[in-house]
Amino acid sequence: MVEPYITIAPDTFTFEQVLKKSRFIVDLKRVSSEDEARDFIASIKKLHPKANHHVWAYTLGPNMEVQRASDDGEPSGTAAGPMLEVIKNNELHDIVVVQTRYFGGIKLGAGGLIRAYAGTLAQAVEAAQRVERIEQLLVAIRVDYAQLESLQYWLTQNAYLTHDISYAEQVTLQVAVDQNVFDQFEQDILEQTKGRTQLIKIAPTWIEVPYLRSVNGQTRTRR
Repeated sequence: MVEPYITIAPDTFTFEQVLKKSRFIVDLKRVSSEDEARDFIASIKKLHPKANHHVWAYTLGPNMEVQRASDDGEPSGTAAGPMLEVIKNNELHDIVVVQTRYFGGIKLGAGGLIRAYAGTLAQAVEAAQRVERIEQLLVAIRVDYAQLESLQYWLTQNAYLTHDISYAEQVTLQVAVDQNVFDQFEQDILEQTKGRTQLIKIAPTWIEVPYLRSVNGQTRTRR
């Protein structure tokens, strides 16, 4: 079982600011492979063909097994490295970021570049919709029609999401369950239906919940 990890929502997110007349544009996207990351980098370069730099970085895997970055002509260590640190400090996985720079005529110096690239990305990450991906077990529950309403109420009250429902001689609901609590879940369902139900393990699945940071700096998620 893979540990939960943090990433961003699937849609591309863009953030922009101007610092000392230089325009910095951050584009973030969730990806699942290096090919997908490279394709996204190429698409941003095509979108901004006249930009001076397209600095990029990405991480892949629940444990960030893959980490790549490029300064794209900026002084070594002033752009991609600081961006990669922002990604790692925010524990973001399966993500690619391209930061496009249009030079405004004022040199920022090494320290200024580090602050600009890292700071702009940090603001983008803060503004983007982050999610926690959690591996769970997809379970089919077969129940009589007479028990459907009470079972659905119990599932809702206990924050279990119904992924699918089908109707035949019996009703079959597909529910995502934490594998560590499946035995207790099965016992609870049997109690709710007085033993007149059948549970079938289907396959592992992934769910996503909004990621929040509490005011005291501790991370948490909304379930």
